[in-house]
Amino acid sequence: MMRGKTVIITGANSGIGRATAVELLRRHARVIMACRSAERAEEAAAEIRQQAAAVESPPEAEPQISERGELIIKLLDLASLASVRRFCDEIIREEPCIDVLINNAGVYQCPYTKTEDGFEMQFAVNHLGHFLLTHLLLDVLKRSAPSRIVVVSSKLYKYAEINFEDLNSEQSYDKAFAYGRSKLANLLFTLELSRRLEGSGVTVNALTPGIVRTNLGRHVYIPLLVKPLFSLFSWAFFRTPEQGAQTSVYLACSPDVEGVQGKCFADCREEEPLPKATDEEVAKKLWDISEVMVGISK
Repeated sequence: MMRGKTVIITGANSGIGRATAVELLRRHARVIMACRSAERAEEAAAEIRQQAAAVESPPEAEPQISERGELIIKLLDLASLASVRRFCDEIIREEPCIDVLINNAGVYQCPYTKTEDGFEMQFAVNHLGHFLLTHLLLDVLKRSAPSRIVVVSSKLYKYAEINFEDLNSEQSYDKAFAYGRSKLANLLFTLELSRRLEGSGVTVNALTPGIVRTNLGRHVYIPLLVKPLFSLFSWAFFRTPEQGAQTSVYLACSPDVEGVQGKCFADCREEEPLPKATDEEVAKKLWDISEVMVGISK
C-alpha cells in the first residue's frame, strides 16, 4: 500500500505514465502528474480517477476520504530547462516529502528539432530534462529517505552508442539512433547516480518496459496501405500500457527492491544490461558533460 506516499510521475497523462498513475492511485498514493499540457493532463486525470475508483473496495469497506489517493497536476516541459527549474521550485516550496520520482516521459523518433536551449529534442527530453529534474529534487528525496527514483529506459539502447563528439546530432541525425542513445544515457545516468547515492537512503533503478502500444510512436512513418496490418499486429503482439507499467509500479512500491541500487529490470525481474550500459568511465564522463549542458557545473 502506498497510502500517504507522494509520487511524481513525468508524462503521466498518457501511455505507461498514465497506467502507472492509475495503479499507484489505486494503492492510495498521492500522485503528482508532471505534464506538458494542462488541458491533456486534466482530461487524463478525470479518466485516471475513474479507472482507479473502478476497482475500489465495496461501499461497506470504503476507506475514509483522507485515506484515499490524491491526484495533483503540475506543469512540466522537459524540453525547457527553465520549465524544469520552475517545476522544481514549486515542488520544493510545496512538498515537504517526495517518496518516489518516476522519470517516465519521453519522445520517440521525432524529426530533427532543437529545444529552446539548443539541444536535440530526444536527448534533451529523454535525458537532459530528467537529469536536471532529478538533480534539483535530490535534497528533498534525501530528506524523505527511504525514497526511490525509477528511470524508464528502453531495450532500444542496444542499437546505439554515446558519441561524445556529436551529442547534439549536429554532424548527422538518425532519429532511431538518437532515441536509442537517449535511452542508453538513461542507463548510464542510473549507474552513476546510484554510485553517488550510496548510503543516502535514496535508491535509483532503471527498467525496460518492452514494446508497448502507446502514442509514443506517433512520429514513425507507416505507409497508408500497411497501416491496417500494422494496427492488427500491434494489437496482437504489443503490450498494453497497463502491462508496460507493471515494472514501474513494482520498482516504485515493492518491498522486494528495498535497498536495491543501480540495477536494470524487465518484467519485474533484474536483468543484466549490455557492457556499454555498465561502463563506469563513460557514465562518469556523460554525467560531467550533462552538468555543463544543463548549467549546474561547479
